[in-house]
Amino acid sequence: MSKSEDLMLVARVNLSGDKSAFDLLTRKYQSSIRRFFLNLTMGDNPLSDDLAQETFIKAYLNLNGFQGLSGFSTWLFRIAYNVHYDYIRSRKITGDINELEINRMHEVQNEFSAERTDINEALMVLRTEERTAILLFYMEDKTHQEIAKIMQCPLGTVKTYILKGKEKLGAYLKNAGYGN
Repeated sequence: MSKSEDLMLVARVNLSGDKSAFDLLTRKYQSSIRRFFLNLTMGDNPLSDDLAQETFIKAYLNLNGFQGLSGFSTWLFRIAYNVHYDYIRSRKITGDINELEINRMHEVQNEFSAERTDINEALMVLRTEERTAILLFYMEDKTHQEIAKIMQCPLGTVKTYILKGKEKLGAYLKNAGYGN
């Protein structure tokens, strides 16, 4: 399905209330949105499902606000980013919390391998913005420009997030025994 097909489906939903058209959009993007959340939540399946569901509900309710200035995928990932950001903000207590320590205390049992666990721990070393940019770039194949739109920040900032994130990941994984 191309971007023009996405636009036709959005128009069908907006103009005639065709719910089956939105179902097609949901089927097309549900895997990538869920994968995005799985990576952001370090493999927490129930939380990822909840956040993905909330993303699609918000997308449906606000579909008439989609102007087509960027791709539907970019618009949808922007909603997903906001949903995750709202979730993080809502669970923050006061002051800074050590996410890595909390995740170790409340480790989620999942099917990830030892290497995947190491990568998840490495991702936790990153600032939320760096982790998001890295995941969108490497896992979701988004361009720097698309990431800038999703995260609503300047292009140079996205490039910095990715560069700093790669440096931190490399250092962490090298210290964990990967590479030479």
